[in-house]
Amino acid sequence: MTSFNASLSDVSARPTPSALAFDGVTFHHQGKTLLGPCAFTLADPGPTLVMGPNGAGKSLLLRLAHGLLTPTQGQVRWGERVPRQAMVFQQPVLLRRSALANLTHALAVNKTPRKARKPLALGALARFGLSACAETPARVLSGGEQQRLALARAWVLTPEVLFLDEPTSALDPAAIKAVEEAVREFQRQGTRIVMTSHDVHQARRLAGDVLFLAGGQVCEHTPADAFFTAPASKQARAYLAGELVE
Repeated sequence: MTSFNASLSDVSARPTPSALAFDGVTFHHQGKTLLGPCAFTLADPGPTLVMGPNGAGKSLLLRLAHGLLTPTQGQVRWGERVPRQAMVFQQPVLLRRSALANLTHALAVNKTPRKARKPLALGALARFGLSACAETPARVLSGGEQQRLALARAWVLTPEVLFLDEPTSALDPAAIKAVEEAVREFQRQGTRIVMTSHDVHQARRLAGDVLFLAGGQVCEHTPADAFFTAPASKQARAYLAGELVE
C-alpha cells in the first residue's frame, strides 16, 4: 500500500462542507417504519461513525443522507449549499472495465476535460497503491483492492463529504488497515467522513463522534471519547458490552 502524503494545496482546495441535518426524518416501507423519526445535526469535523446492531437503520440513514432515498416524512437538509458528495458501498459497484477505465469514466461523467482524465486517474491509483493494477479488469481484483479502487474513484471526484457503508466488512486485516489509512487521508484532505461500522475497535481508532442507532431510532450522538467511556443510553451500553440490544 502506497503511503499517503497530503499537501497544503490539496487541503485548502476543499471548502469545509456545511452541516448535515435530519429534521424529523422518517422512512416507511411496505407499511413498516424502518427509520425515525430522526433529528440530529452533523457539524463537527468527524469522522462520524454510525453504529448500532444489525437492522438498526445505519445503511438506510446513509442512503437518505446521500439522496439515494427520499424520506417518507421530514427533511434531510444541508446548510447554505449541498456539498459535492460520494458514497462507497459495502460491496463496491465497479464497471466491467479496467481499474484505470473505472476512474476515467467517473471523471468523464463529472465533465473533467479529456486531457486531464488519465493523469488524474493514474495519480489516484498510485495514491491508493493500485498502479500495478491499472489495466487489470476491476472485477477480478481482490476484495481489498476493489474497495481501494472504489475509494480512489471517489478521490478523483474531490468530494467534500464521503459516505462509507461498512467499507471493511469481510476484508482481511491488511486490507482493513489499508482502507482505514485511506479514510484518514480523506479526513486530512478536508473531506467530511460519515461511515457505518459494526466494528467497535475500528470505531475507536477512527471516530471523532458517534451516532448510535437502535430499532430505527437515534439513541445518542456524542463525541467518541464520551461514547466509549460513558455511553448515555442503555442501548449503547448493552451494545458495547456485547449484549443484545432491545
